[in-house]
Amino acid sequence: MKQLKVVVIGAGGRGRGYTDIMAEKPEKYQVVGVAEPLEDRREYIKEKHNISDEYCFTTWEQVFELPKFADIAIISTMDRMHKEPALAAIRKGYDLLLEKPVAPTAEDCLEIEAEAKKYGVKILVCHVLRYNPLFITLKKLIDDGEIGRVMSIHHSENVGNTHQSHSFVRGNWGNSERSSTMLLQKSCHDMDILQWLVGKPCKRVSSFGSLTYFTEENAPEGATDYCLDGCPHQGTCFYDVQKLYIDDCENWWFRGAASQKSHPTDEDVIYALKNSQYGKCVYKCDNDVVDHQVVNLEFEDGTVADFNMCAFNEGGRFIRIMGTKGEIFNGGWNSKTVDLYRFSDRKHVEIDIESVGNTIESGHGGGDVGIINALYDYLTTGEVTEQLSEIGISVKNHMIVFAAEEARKTGTVVSVDDFVNQKK
Repeated sequence: MKQLKVVVIGAGGRGRGYTDIMAEKPEKYQVVGVAEPLEDRREYIKEKHNISDEYCFTTWEQVFELPKFADIAIISTMDRMHKEPALAAIRKGYDLLLEKPVAPTAEDCLEIEAEAKKYGVKILVCHVLRYNPLFITLKKLIDDGEIGRVMSIHHSENVGNTHQSHSFVRGNWGNSERSSTMLLQKSCHDMDILQWLVGKPCKRVSSFGSLTYFTEENAPEGATDYCLDGCPHQGTCFYDVQKLYIDDCENWWFRGAASQKSHPTDEDVIYALKNSQYGKCVYKCDNDVVDHQVVNLEFEDGTVADFNMCAFNEGGRFIRIMGTKGEIFNGGWNSKTVDLYRFSDRKHVEIDIESVGNTIESGHGGGDVGIINALYDYLTTGEVTEQLSEIGISVKNHMIVFAAEEARKTGTVVSVDDFVNQKK
């Protein structure tokens, strides 16, 4: 079995997550290089994978100053830092595992796709839901004809109120100028999975949504700029950082993101909350991305779908797929079953969700492990399956997102094909 050598560019949560999985598959992968400006994150990758100093870099540019020394470059930088390192890697002949979104604009996505074709490199985009056991099960039920022809899909991306506050208000993805639109960064996953399930191109989209709640006009009276500056609402506010990051933290990665440390102490986190955007009043940040949005999609064969992304819930994805012979429902990927209802006997059947190479509780419900397995198979065999999230299909489905944003901003129904033709 051939061992593929890997350099990771961007050692935050996603880069670390993928390389941690690779470390469990030494017969397939060896991580030999890391580029990361933050010392704590860089040192974690270095020590985890026993990387020599000469292949530890503080910038992505340093990687490509050297002759090619790996088979794969993982691009897991921030959204607006995907294009340049991706193009540099392509021109050096690296195959890529490219974190989504591919890039923050339609033009940049199309350029990356064109360069990959020109240089003959393979790119797998991290649409990990395609490799999630739940969605694999749904796809199999559809393809096996269990519900007949798919007519309509209702899909909800329930972001979760605390996740929204952490990532999309206070955090790195709250401002579209620093990152990208909410629909692109959070839900290009979902636009991709809807197209994959239907199996036909999306033709038209409409969309509505806005930033409504996480604004200064909704700040309670007397709220301070920073939660820990003696805010009178500390302890009662849903978004009190003392509660979310220290006293009752349910997500360890909240603490790591805020402190920019792999294993932060309470002191590290408190310092960050007093000196960074993560400690700001959730109503007084510079966020501009939406906190709720709906997208309506019409596909080539007449199938329709409605997608609802909303911050104001506990979190999780729910999906209902309705066909001419029955329907399928799943109430979130913490559920280990799918409900299949057949018109023929008017009975519900509980279907066990198949596991892919790991437990369903692992990253993205097993999808992170699944994509790392798929990457190896793709690069060693060259086989392109319907499941594979290679750059061509990914960019096509990114165009659904860009067209939906155009529809939201203009209040119109947008033809995806017409939108793409305008960008070429």
